[in-house]
Amino acid sequence: MLILSATFERWFSRRGWQLRDYQQRMLNDVPQHPATLLIAPTGAGKTLSGFLPSLLALEAHPMEGLHTLYLSPLKALTQDIHRNLLEPVEEMGLPITIETRTGDTPSHKRQRQRRKPPNILLTTPESLMLMLSYADADRIFGKLQTVIIDEAHSLVANKRGDFTTLALARLQSLSGSLRRIGLSATVADPGLLAGWLGQTGTPANILQVDAPVQPDIRLLKSQARMPFGGFMARYAIPDIYQQICASGTTLVFVNTRAQAELIFQMLWEENRQGLPIALYHGSLSKEQRRKTEGLMSAGQLRAIVCTSALELGIDWGNVDLVIQVGAPKGVSRLLQRIGRANHRLDEPSRALLVPANRFEALECQAAMDAIAANQLDGERPQPGAMDILPQFILNCACSSPADPDTLYQQILDAPPYQGIDRATFDKLWQFTVDGGYALRGYDRYQRLSRDEQGLWVPTSKRIIQRHRQNIGTIVEAGRLKVKRIRRGNQGKIIGEVEEYFAQQLVAGDTFYFAGEVLRYEAIRDMQLHARPAKGGEPKIPSYSGGQLPLSTFLAEGVRTLLDTPDRWPDLPEQVQQWLMLQQQFSHIPSRDTVLIEQFEFRQMQVTLYYTFEGRKANQTLGMLLTKRMEKRGLKPMSFSVTDYGLSISALRKVTAEEVEQLFAPDILGDELEDWMLQAPMLKRSFRQVAVVSGLTEQRYHSSNKTMKQVTFSTDLIYDTLREYDPDHILLTVTRADAERELLDISRLANLLIRFVGKTSLVDLQKPSPMAIPIVLNVRSEQVKGAGAHALMEQAQLYAEADTMLDEVRALLAEKGSVR
Repeated sequence: MLILSATFERWFSRRGWQLRDYQQRMLNDVPQHPATLLIAPTGAGKTLSGFLPSLLALEAHPMEGLHTLYLSPLKALTQDIHRNLLEPVEEMGLPITIETRTGDTPSHKRQRQRRKPPNILLTTPESLMLMLSYADADRIFGKLQTVIIDEAHSLVANKRGDFTTLALARLQSLSGSLRRIGLSATVADPGLLAGWLGQTGTPANILQVDAPVQPDIRLLKSQARMPFGGFMARYAIPDIYQQICASGTTLVFVNTRAQAELIFQMLWEENRQGLPIALYHGSLSKEQRRKTEGLMSAGQLRAIVCTSALELGIDWGNVDLVIQVGAPKGVSRLLQRIGRANHRLDEPSRALLVPANRFEALECQAAMDAIAANQLDGERPQPGAMDILPQFILNCACSSPADPDTLYQQILDAPPYQGIDRATFDKLWQFTVDGGYALRGYDRYQRLSRDEQGLWVPTSKRIIQRHRQNIGTIVEAGRLKVKRIRRGNQGKIIGEVEEYFAQQLVAGDTFYFAGEVLRYEAIRDMQLHARPAKGGEPKIPSYSGGQLPLSTFLAEGVRTLLDTPDRWPDLPEQVQQWLMLQQQFSHIPSRDTVLIEQFEFRQMQVTLYYTFEGRKANQTLGMLLTKRMEKRGLKPMSFSVTDYGLSISALRKVTAEEVEQLFAPDILGDELEDWMLQAPMLKRSFRQVAVVSGLTEQRYHSSNKTMKQVTFSTDLIYDTLREYDPDHILLTVTRADAERELLDISRLANLLIRFVGKTSLVDLQKPSPMAIPIVLNVRSEQVKGAGAHALMEQAQLYAEADTMLDEVRALLAEKGSVR
């Protein structure tokens, strides 16, 4: 049991604080358990609670070397914790050294940290794995007592989380007495997270703190016309600006980096008072991000337009309001963002939800209902991703000679990998050694060889260097640094754009970036050179991987809301009228059936399925349904998807009997197999697997391969393996990865099984009110054209939507059913 020392008692007293009950429980419980999970609301002092046992131990027993390792999913969070942790340590005069280490840390500082590690090191999973690859990893981590995993919920059920558990298993082998502390504010199933955090099959001890107050969340009910589709929420910009003016400091969250650039520009055009408004997302340079963080900490900003890069744990107590622009896509994610406001336990965080369209208004209201009922969502843990294991095996071998039996046992200590059988491990091991049967003849894939003791070591220093430059699970599209030119060719790097966006630009084109308009000049030495400019039709950089998936839980919430008309008065009046027109003209989708509408549109027969299962599942369903329709002579021409539905255009109508045959679970059999073998999706998935597993790399020395180069290389290898080694382990891993990461097969299977024989087909003369935003859908998450052109195109769609709705009203008037 630990108790506060006199030094800490005095410091707490000067602050007017006292130790909370759960913080004392932390001091009591942490020494008694190998792993502890603390779930506490934002503002409860969760982070300080996680560090208290370490700070007290280091005060009582000063030491040299690494005592505590703090893992954060975000680089920005390590910087924030560093600021907030240094303050009490310096005020109390504690003999404790604290440093950060991320991809932004200068190389000279990294070298010094290896020679003389600080007592507390704040880092990310990728930087940790890099340190574990060093030959002196046992010396660096040999005295480690505690590892703190912040925002632990964000690392469950994804590859980065699998990667983190392997790093923790390796740490455990280097320091047998290691204790784990997990911190999180939003957890749907504490037991699952405790199992993920635990050691050798023993779940973590759970300490849960209930929130004393509910957040104050409102849904914007603007007088402006709410559009049917789109993601920009331009109609609400005056309302958002008014809220910023009336509040102290505001965080304006959006879901993509392209959206952040556009919303910032629209707010700046509205900024008649000249308020200091900043922009923050992960593609801006380190210097840009640090400057914004510093201004925010000093209270010099009125608003920041930001992405998920700021949603986790940033402790800015002076944030008065959080505005979420666009649908939240998940209840826990929304609550996490709302928690950035206030940061005081006994006062509610204030938030305003701004739906970009009418479907999103339903999603926002469903999320508010779930939060009011204390219901959260979260993905369930999945078996660990197999493509990470070759990277982990090579990482261990770079540190010290490796033995497959020992590494297999270490991998089993990572919870996501406890089900991996020895035969699968042996195939992955052999791939790591020499590439497998079809590739072992190439020197490039000879990565491990036996030493004099019969253990396995890298075949050359070049293998080690290649590996260290490509550690991680995030496969990025090709990136170019953006250099902002002022005089001559002098300038500074202000961030990155993706290669395919840069390839669209010609000299003289303008684009939005880092909160200003830049004019493209040229690409030199993998840098995009651009100068500040005015006017033109600026393009908007778009980024792959930016779309957030609609959670299953929230989708069910939308279904429930639609199925409960007495809840509709909580929605904006425009949305209520939209739903009532839908009810009169067609049907409202229910919880127990899948509504399918059929109508003629633009000289095509459109069949629209209201699935509410998210974009990935709908995309997969669209591909499978059109393939089955082709087999049955239904002549499909195209399909489009949103999170809420799927519309298929064909040359002939389908009957109710044909719908039952199309929308059936057996479509996941032959059609899925045929389509996956022919579709380019497996090659795309193989590209991801190839990079993560080390078959190819994105970076070597100071150069980055273009995505075109990576694709050419991996496509060639994929075709070779398909022909000469069809049982190669990477092809098996690729199939599993595609089903997990790209297709959402499990979610689609649940939909088809749940609604087998429960479809309702409605024939209509015109698209229904709810069909309008789906049939007019433009894939607007990634805006590739000129900004002004994109807005004009969106306006044209809205005008067309209004015309279609007028036609619906006219038809209802003929029947005498318009209220």
